[in-house]
Amino acid sequence: MKVAIIGAGLSGLICARELSSQHDVRLFDKARGVAGRMSTRRVDPDLRFDHGAQYFTARDPRFQAEVNAWIAAGVAAAWTGPIGVLQCGEISEPAGSPDRYVGVPAMNAPAKYLAEGQTVHLSQRIQTVARTDAGWSLTSERGETFGPFDGLVCTLPTAQAAELLRDVAPTYAAQVEQVTLNPCWATLVQFTQRLPLELDGAFVHDSPLSWIARDSSKPGRSAEQECWVLHATQAWSARHVEESPDVVAPQMLAALAAATGVSLPGVAYQTAHRWRYSIPPEPLSVGCLSDAEMHLAIGGDWCQQAKVEGAFLSGLALAETVVQWE
Repeated sequence: MKVAIIGAGLSGLICARELSSQHDVRLFDKARGVAGRMSTRRVDPDLRFDHGAQYFTARDPRFQAEVNAWIAAGVAAAWTGPIGVLQCGEISEPAGSPDRYVGVPAMNAPAKYLAEGQTVHLSQRIQTVARTDAGWSLTSERGETFGPFDGLVCTLPTAQAAELLRDVAPTYAAQVEQVTLNPCWATLVQFTQRLPLELDGAFVHDSPLSWIARDSSKPGRSAEQECWVLHATQAWSARHVEESPDVVAPQMLAALAAATGVSLPGVAYQTAHRWRYSIPPEPLSVGCLSDAEMHLAIGGDWCQQAKVEGAFLSGLALAETVVQWE
């Protein structure tokens, strides 16, 4: 079969990897690179930030085997820095901390590894899809048409997937649209000196922030760069979703100072990034949605859990569904 996959995040890449030995698979993504929310912001050759997914854990044995393969390939490693809970300047250790892993030298490394050998059309925002007797066709916002394809796999965030499929698969579009993805603001900051905090990462309570991480403490990064990533809570992000990065970043830095109770060093670089579609409060409890007659499958981390592992498992489910269409 000839299969189109819209979205080159982890779900789409895993689906493509599983199918490509037997089928002609093409990936399409609006971004300039693969990885989705496993992205890395590169400011210059020596300054990078993991501004999306911060780390991943592995509980399912299938994902643990995948992570082990990434480690063997040199694109992932364990992150063993001290992680705690921060509440009004007080530090405590989280109970039952799992093993945490990150991409090396950046969070997008596993995605780049999976994309090797795949046919990926980047900077291609698919604006419409259509289905005829010949199969599925895709049209980009630049007016380019691709297809026909025997099957279509969509791994976009729910609001975008619903918009794309509304005219061709209204029942599935309505079902997907019920899954809300809350926004998340991320602030990226490089300090001129080390932030005097005992932790390399913390879950933050009673604050506009939900998570902070010393990004430069992760394996494969430059320890000389004091780089931090701050994630705001879903509620705070929703209230400030339409504000500009220049307005958001200083507010989140002020929240960092309040949460840690320490004086912040000088700032060498700062910016903020809005993830408009980030965390599903109530993800679906299935690996994907599919219609065998239409040869349509829809998935992503919002199908199971808003985690890297969830994206991986949905990718497997999507591939298993497509194979059944043969």
